[in-house]
Amino acid sequence: MVRTVNDAFLDLRNELRQAGVAGFQLEAKELVCYALNIPREEFFNKRGMLVFERDDQRIQRLKQQRLGGMPIQYITGQWEFYSLPLEVTRDTLIPRADTETLVEAALETLQNRSRGRLLDLCCGSGCVGIAVLKNLTDGISGVLADKSSAALHVARKNLMRHYLSSRAYTVTVDAMLPVPDTLGKFNFITCNPPYIPSADIQTLDVEVRQEPVMALDGGEDGLDFYRTIPRTFRTALAPGGTLAFEVGIGQCYSVMDILEREGYKNIRSKNDLCGIERVVMGTIE
Repeated sequence: MVRTVNDAFLDLRNELRQAGVAGFQLEAKELVCYALNIPREEFFNKRGMLVFERDDQRIQRLKQQRLGGMPIQYITGQWEFYSLPLEVTRDTLIPRADTETLVEAALETLQNRSRGRLLDLCCGSGCVGIAVLKNLTDGISGVLADKSSAALHVARKNLMRHYLSSRAYTVTVDAMLPVPDTLGKFNFITCNPPYIPSADIQTLDVEVRQEPVMALDGGEDGLDFYRTIPRTFRTALAPGGTLAFEVGIGQCYSVMDILEREGYKNIRSKNDLCGIERVVMGTIE
């Protein structure tokens, strides 16, 4: 039977919908485009193109991976974050819309500066630091730091992809250890640390459990990184510098209390698009 790209898309969309995939429409389009090597923006113009047997087999293999619980981001190897295409692998967290709130917090603080330095701590794919730098003047430079060498490899590739290698570099840093003096001082530190309580890891959706545990596990109550970083990385902040965290649901006030105990001022939160308190930040004098 002769099938078109549109036939393949509609069939896959229906199967994903029946399997309970929330974003079945978008994901069907992404998987068909990836399988057939069609640029996303050309999808609707290519809907009448014929799908040959080997291409249909590839679509079916990708479908089975998706229905088996593999996140689409790991299947295609990339995802969009803050309107930027980024490479992602199973060594990095999947960039999510919630985390764009952390980008907005940094931009609101740094947008009027002509010069300055940004540290993206626990950077993973580098999505936060890259999105911030792409939307600021060239006078703002950055450092992307992570404990995982595999994640830093991805972050470096994303820096190159967006022509930021002259403004930022990657460095291996364990956020739970004292800050290396060689990092210097920063005007803004963004951090999306592991914040899932250890006992909750195995209760997460099967898709989330595909992501690196090291980037999820925040200790017994999920707050280990929030307790350590404000104290140890305070010395990496320039006078007037700001530390901003992404936080999980219900963690906002605990993290605000930690920042207050560590002597931070002007402690505030920022809601994501769903109205959830998603970012907590404080400034040193």
